[in-house]
Amino acid sequence: MGSGLVSSLAPRIERVAGRLPRRIFVVTSPEIWALWGEAVSASFAEQPVALFLPVGEKHKTLVNVEKLARQMISAGGDRSALLIAFGGGIVGDVGGFLAAIFMRGIRYVQVPTTFLAQVDSSVGGKTGVNLPEGKNLIGSFHHPLAVFADIGVLGTLPDRELRAGLMESVKAGIIRDRTLVRFMEEHVDDVLRRDPKALEKVIAASVRMKAEVVNRDERENGLRMILNFGHTLGHAIEQVTRYKVLLHGEGVGWGMVAALQLAKTRGTVSSRQAERLESLVHLYGPLPPLNLRASKLVAATAADKKNTGGVRRFVLPVGIGDAGVVDDVTPAELESAAAYMLARAAERHP
Repeated sequence: MGSGLVSSLAPRIERVAGRLPRRIFVVTSPEIWALWGEAVSASFAEQPVALFLPVGEKHKTLVNVEKLARQMISAGGDRSALLIAFGGGIVGDVGGFLAAIFMRGIRYVQVPTTFLAQVDSSVGGKTGVNLPEGKNLIGSFHHPLAVFADIGVLGTLPDRELRAGLMESVKAGIIRDRTLVRFMEEHVDDVLRRDPKALEKVIAASVRMKAEVVNRDERENGLRMILNFGHTLGHAIEQVTRYKVLLHGEGVGWGMVAALQLAKTRGTVSSRQAERLESLVHLYGPLPPLNLRASKLVAATAADKKNTGGVRRFVLPVGIGDAGVVDDVTPAELESAAAYMLARAAERHP
């Protein structure tokens, strides 16, 4: 992590991968490549082959993975090829999945260009694509050789993207790091105006938390599931709105509001703690309006990949800086939490 990494990628990759292969591919978006493609290419003796994925969650599909794989074949890709996933979380998920399955697996590195990708999706080895029935239902675990998080590229990130990404850092604090919660409460202005030291502090704490959890539970059989705090209803919101209304972090933000209400009802957090943590979510908003039905959102959670044997598994905070997974949340409880979330959205967007 640091600044200026994008313009020195080739020697950095060479240090972790050894001698660079003949074919290097970059999965990216046209918009990101227009901003940073020249800087990336300049560090390589032979220009890498750029493969473009259109912007938007709706393009995170098997169809596009096949298109990219065929382009790699046409450009001479083989098992020695190396792939660079250069972009936001969608590019990282799709690029990582492509690397996992191309020729039964090739090496790749992550170069995340959004705050969300730097603190969350680029870390942990999860890759995959969506189905109409739900998010990330097709995928694999395939760890990158390295993650190069260049804080310098965040300067071109729209404010809405930054705020959405910060929801994952709010999540990180709530479930595992009460010191991060306090820092984000006390330094909201510094973070939002992109003070480099403040951003570095938040990114480092978020990555450190996730890496520690992943190291203890790589395959999401236990502890790693706490990283899904806010994601059950967050993913349901994205699915019901067909990935066209909210950014991923915004869905997670509203999902955390609902989960905090459920935690308060169950007594795993106090009313005061729930109010404090919900206030933290809104400090890094504004979250967009929601015009949905609670029952429809609950129905959408049935396809959540955390569910096993028909049981809805749900992550709830336990105080501040700790969380656990419960498997006895009833549809009625979930609908009540969703209704609270929708009421809060209506209050903020009358």
